[in-house]
Amino acid sequence: MTVCEYKPGLEGIPATQSSISFVDGKQGILEYRGINITELAYQSTFLETSYLLIWGALPTQEELADFEHEICYHRRLKYRIRDMMKCFPESGHPMDALQACAAALGLFYSRRALDDPAYIRAAAVRLLAKIPTMVAAFQLMRKGNDPVQPRDDLDYSANFLYMLSEREPDPLAAKIFDICLTLHAEHTINASTFSAMVTASTLTDPYAVVASAVGTLAGPLHGGANEEVIEMLEEIGSVGNVESYLDKCLAHKSKVMGFGHRVYKVKDPRATILQELAQQLFDKFGGDHYYDIALALEAGVAKRLGEKGIYPNVDFYSGLVYRKLGIPTDLFTPVFAIARVSGWLAHWKEQLGENRIFRPTQIYTGSHQTPYQPIEER
Repeated sequence: MTVCEYKPGLEGIPATQSSISFVDGKQGILEYRGINITELAYQSTFLETSYLLIWGALPTQEELADFEHEICYHRRLKYRIRDMMKCFPESGHPMDALQACAAALGLFYSRRALDDPAYIRAAAVRLLAKIPTMVAAFQLMRKGNDPVQPRDDLDYSANFLYMLSEREPDPLAAKIFDICLTLHAEHTINASTFSAMVTASTLTDPYAVVASAVGTLAGPLHGGANEEVIEMLEEIGSVGNVESYLDKCLAHKSKVMGFGHRVYKVKDPRATILQELAQQLFDKFGGDHYYDIALALEAGVAKRLGEKGIYPNVDFYSGLVYRKLGIPTDLFTPVFAIARVSGWLAHWKEQLGENRIFRPTQIYTGSHQTPYQPIEER
């Protein structure tokens, strides 16, 4: 029998073939369906990009209009979902609330008609439409307030920001938030996407698929990193403390949050765009002293660790953008989930096309022929 080489975390082991997205970590390239992320960020919209990811091609003007109309129509939640959310503890993390709500959607809409294109489209529309409403509703309800109902006259991103505050957002803020969603929509086979694919391979419903992915994204080594970047900047406190903070991290061989990536060995292209977006926000709405700390930290890390290929990743500047948009820190990862739903659904749909249940093997490291010891002799 051939002995397989063990790779912790399946590092570098292909798990599937996909035409959804592509990353070149050495050159800093990210493409969705062959289109460079920079082009999509500045020329497309999140919903148009979602359509591209899920259905494989950019929509026509009529297709996009129909898709946007369907999303708008399905934004509202069943009152039983809202009632369920009222029972959640106020101290609960929004990602836990989101995972529970995503799973609960399956109680209302699951038929598992996975060979029916109409069912697949309806499921994708509902998840894209309702996940933002869930995130915004829990944010208000945990403060004792009623959720704000969606506004049909606002587009996808502006409506989410409105539901958080019941104030119509500035057009620049809404546009920048939409670009953020596009940047976070998809990124090949990462941990949460792999979780979605494993769940999808059992042919369960898409609501369970998204719920499992949300649970995976919640971990600090995946989606939670941008929250920890803000905590790190708070700990550093001032530009003058950057060098001593780096000295401490290097001495203890601890991670500098927001730096380094399993794939990218240059600056993450998404980080470059997010830095530009942050600057646009600061130019219009005023600066953030944490941004100055971030710039000094990036320069310090480049000087000390750049030769090792450690540069800012997508999490480093995204938190600063969300912070300026008025989004609470513990909503950063749920916002990531709002965006990544489109990528998860794209991989779910692709998985259904040539499905085989995931069943990896293991390398056993335990003992053999161990006798059972009666309880009175233990």
